Amino acid sequence: MTILLSDPRVAAVPVRDAGEALVRLDADFGPARAWVRRGLGERLAAARDALPAGLRLRVVEGHRPVRQQRSIIATYSTQLRRLHPGLPDAELHRLTSRFVSPVEVAPHVAAAAVDLTLVDPEGVELDMGTPIDATPEQSGGACYFAAEGIDADARARRELLAKVLGGAGLVNYPTEWWHWSYGDRYWALMTGAPAALYGPVPAEPAA
Repeated sequence: MTILLSDPRVAAVPVRDAGEALVRLDADFGPARAWVRRGLGERLAAARDALPAGLRLRVVEGHRPVRQQRSIIATYSTQLRRLHPGLPDAELHRLTSRFVSPVEVAPHVAAAAVDLTLVDPEGVELDMGTPIDATPEQSGGACYFAAEGIDADARARRELLAKVLGGAGLVNYPTEWWHWSYGDRYWALMTGAPAALYGPVPAEPAA
């Protein structure tokens, strides 16, 4: 069964922040030049170097300020409330966390997560079965990493992401094929680490 970010087991993981600075990814990872913790940046570089020739990782988002996280939560939970009138608050919280994490455990807020995809030598994004940030409702569940019904090429590309990113020490959030993290509470729970390495970073650094 999928463990969601709203699961109490995630919030129960202690944080022993390593104090690592945020670094900005270079342009080889795409125009977003996302901010991430140094350890995550090093692991992304290792994953990039493990890709077959001609393929690159494009990171579209890294660190996310608290205010932005709250805004995404509010927007998506409102959409769910319209789709499911009368849904109990606890279930709304759970469903919302399939797509956006509660602020207090959010990997992006800790600068410990990236949203990414694969691109070809010309920088064209490859078909991964859904666009990045497709909600479970928009995609009919195809946004889940292990979703059935996506074509063989998209499946193979997702598996390639898992090979190079997992090999570099990152973990996937299984409701979003594009979301990978290192050092956050979810990563710690999934890997058996005694504590998260990275806690919240409230605001994005100046460019």
